[in-house]
Amino acid sequence: MVRSIRRGAVAAVLALSIAPLAAACAAGTDAQTLGVHPDSDAGSTGDVKVQNAFVLTDPSGPATVTARLFNNGSHAQTLQSVQIAGTTMAQLKGQHGGSTISVPAHGSVLLGGKGNAAAVLPGTGESLRDGDVQNAVFSFSSAGAVKMQVNVTPASSYFAPYGPGSLPTTAAPTTPTTPATPKTPKSPSTPTTGTSGTSSTSGTSGSSS
Repeated sequence: MVRSIRRGAVAAVLALSIAPLAAACAAGTDAQTLGVHPDSDAGSTGDVKVQNAFVLTDPSGPATVTARLFNNGSHAQTLQSVQIAGTTMAQLKGQHGGSTISVPAHGSVLLGGKGNAAAVLPGTGESLRDGDVQNAVFSFSSAGAVKMQVNVTPASSYFAPYGPGSLPTTAAPTTPTTPATPKTPKSPSTPTTGTSGTSSTSGTSGSSS
């Protein structure tokens, strides 16, 4: 009887000590499970490092590449190309327009997301399927090529702000409409009048006899 009571007391103490830990892992907006993000590969060459690289797909548009590019050197590096799956070349778009993406010395650049540089993959086809892992090559002007493997995943949930939906849309220029020239109002017609003081009658007056 005494042993059963002791066992029950030990079990109760263990349960009470574990409960706060379980609650800490699952409760609140800062729960540990909410902060878990998919793993990604990283690669480097010389002073350049590429981290958090993914191919993001969207059924309604082209795929894009998101990654953080680091430059630990004392000179700027230019991202010259991004190749996925050995054949697909990304179309590079700079942050301020054009196709040049420059990574400043001792700085970093984010690919993907509103207001950031972008790497768009036209014509994804069957080579880029969600869940696949593809070979990627990031080529830089001085550092050379960074080779790594990237996961292909839908641009949803955590990745939504960095996918194709964040690309700026280029609206077709609107042709300004020429305002219609206002019509000049017609002057009122001047009434026609007969000879002043003269009344016109038909026929010839006869002479008095």
